[in-house]
Amino acid sequence: MLRNHTALSSLLGATLAFAAFSPNLAAQSAPFSAFLNDIGTAQVVSTIPSNGDVNPYGVAFVPAAFPTGGLIQPGDILVSNYNNSQNLQGTGTTIVKVRQGQPSLFFQGKPGLGLSTGLAVLRSGYVIVGNFPTTDGTPATAQPGSILAIDRHGNIVWNYSISQLVNGPWDLTVNDQGGTAQIFVANVLSGTVSRLDITVNAQGVNLVRALEIAAGYGHRGDPAALEIGPCGLAYDAFRDTLYVASSLDNEVYGIPNAGKTNGKSGKGYPVYKDDKHLHGVLAMILAPNGDLIASNNDVVNPDPNHGSELVEFTPAGKFVAEFEVDPAPGGSFGLNVGVNANGGLMFAAVDDNTSSLEVFPVTSTVPIVIQ
Repeated sequence: MLRNHTALSSLLGATLAFAAFSPNLAAQSAPFSAFLNDIGTAQVVSTIPSNGDVNPYGVAFVPAAFPTGGLIQPGDILVSNYNNSQNLQGTGTTIVKVRQGQPSLFFQGKPGLGLSTGLAVLRSGYVIVGNFPTTDGTPATAQPGSILAIDRHGNIVWNYSISQLVNGPWDLTVNDQGGTAQIFVANVLSGTVSRLDITVNAQGVNLVRALEIAAGYGHRGDPAALEIGPCGLAYDAFRDTLYVASSLDNEVYGIPNAGKTNGKSGKGYPVYKDDKHLHGVLAMILAPNGDLIASNNDVVNPDPNHGSELVEFTPAGKFVAEFEVDPAPGGSFGLNVGVNANGGLMFAAVDDNTSSLEVFPVTSTVPIVIQ
């Protein structure tokens, strides 16, 4: 089915399309009009695989340089499922791929996994995903979990599970540099953020260094949301700044020198506090125009008139736009930007309420050029 959205005209342009995959350029670009006002009509795709997993969380695009010969290819969209067919949180074991609007299974792990919002694809050929399991779907049995690396054939090749640094990986983002990468992890059980520095090649993934870079975010268990704490992460490589969406604090923070720091920086500095538009700020991305876009969990500071909303704001803390994923609360979670197989710039966001992915073309009157 299709969800309609009235796009406001703007010249997004070739530069913006390139900036979608170059945080350096996105950070330096002059402001464009609201990104959320430049998305067209969505194609809505079910994310429920054959085993019945529901509650899609993470969203990631397979980049153009990704190696061929596996189960996924450039332009595919991946979605991680957090719940099993009984709708128990922290028991979902699958990652679904969406190719040209058609869903199919990419990965299915053994019972005992809970694949969270943390989902990224490295151009070296690996999928990085957060594993935050429970045994009964409640906060009482939430486990520290791990960070998994899955190759393009759907095999787990790396599992990092040191609980001092990975403790409820609710979300993650990466600084992908080809042969090396940095994985930033939001730990909802401890209210901290960690950085894992890795090397990657055809033989696998190797850890070089792991450390905690931020702490002090509010966190607690919740019967509806399972856990509330630090979640969405967005990394600006040009400024070497990691933005952190702290759900319980209902605020976004910035961690300076995130890729270089050797120690903790507390919560970082305040970026965006807006009780009118933030209702449990959740997952987050850096948009092609340099703005930040975040989802809401509708558990913290709920507004019955504004459920399941995505909110766009500048790194300077100015509200820009909002967009409703679902008319009912509790539907917005993972989101991302990427290109499809034809080079078209796309925006994708999950709807937890319907276990589906909404895929929007980004409207532009200028040809899109990806370099």
